[in-house]
Amino acid sequence: MAQPETVLASDFFIDLDRSTPVPLYYQIASRLEKAIRDEELPAGSRLENEISLGQRFGFSRPTVRRAIQELVDKGLLVRRRGIGTQVVHGQVTRNVELTSLYEDLNQTGQVPTTKVVTHEVTAADQGAADALGIGVGDRVLRVVRVRYADGVPLAVLDNTLPSEFADFTEEALAERGLYQLLRSRGVTMRVAKQRIGARAATTKESELLALPKGGAVLTMSRTAFDSSGRAVEFGQHCYSPDLYSFEMTLVDK
Repeated sequence: MAQPETVLASDFFIDLDRSTPVPLYYQIASRLEKAIRDEELPAGSRLENEISLGQRFGFSRPTVRRAIQELVDKGLLVRRRGIGTQVVHGQVTRNVELTSLYEDLNQTGQVPTTKVVTHEVTAADQGAADALGIGVGDRVLRVVRVRYADGVPLAVLDNTLPSEFADFTEEALAERGLYQLLRSRGVTMRVAKQRIGARAATTKESELLALPKGGAVLTMSRTAFDSSGRAVEFGQHCYSPDLYSFEMTLVDK
C-alpha cells in the first residue's frame, strides 16, 4: 500500500538561509513541517530518500537525516523498512473506551484501510475458549487483519468470534470495521475486559508493520460482551509504538 515517492520541487527550499546562525537541519525540518501542516505534503506521501534529497539540494546526508529525525520525533514522519519515510497525521492517541480502531481513525480524520491476512473457520484453542465461554474445539471465526492509517501500517488485529458470525466475509472485513459488522447484526456491546501491555514483535508482526526484527509493540487483549453478558469477540492486537498510544483518565475513589 506504499505510495510513490513525492519529488519535491526544485525551489522547495529556496528560502533557506545558509549564512544564518539557525542550524540548517532545523530550517529544513521547519520547511518540511510547514508543508505537512499545510497539506502541501499530505498524509501518506513518501519523501525521497536522504541521499537523493541531499544530492538535489546540496545538503549533507547527516543534515538531512537530523532534519527528518526531528519530524519523526514529532510524529509527523515515520520511517518504515520497505516503505521509506512517509508523512502521517501524527500518533494515534486512543482513549480506553469500547470503540474500534476503525472508528477512532475515522473520528480523527485519518483514512483507515485494511488488509485481511487470515480468514478461517477453525477450532477454538484454550485461550479463545476461555475468553468466549465456549468449549475447546468449538467452531469459531478467526480473522487477522493489518489496519493502515493513511497508508501506513499501524496495527495487527487478531480476532476470534463465535460460530454465529462465521459468515462474515473477507470482503466485508476489509471494507468495514468489526464493530460496525457486529452492530449490523443487532449486537449491542456493553462492556469489555481489556489488558494493555508491551512485548517484542514476532517475525510476522515485524514484517506486517514494517518494524525492525524483534522491535517493540504495544499490545491489547480484549473480550467484549453484549447486553446479555455473552462474549461476542476476543481480540489480541499489537500496535506500532511510535504511531500509537493509549490514554485514560484516573479518578480518585
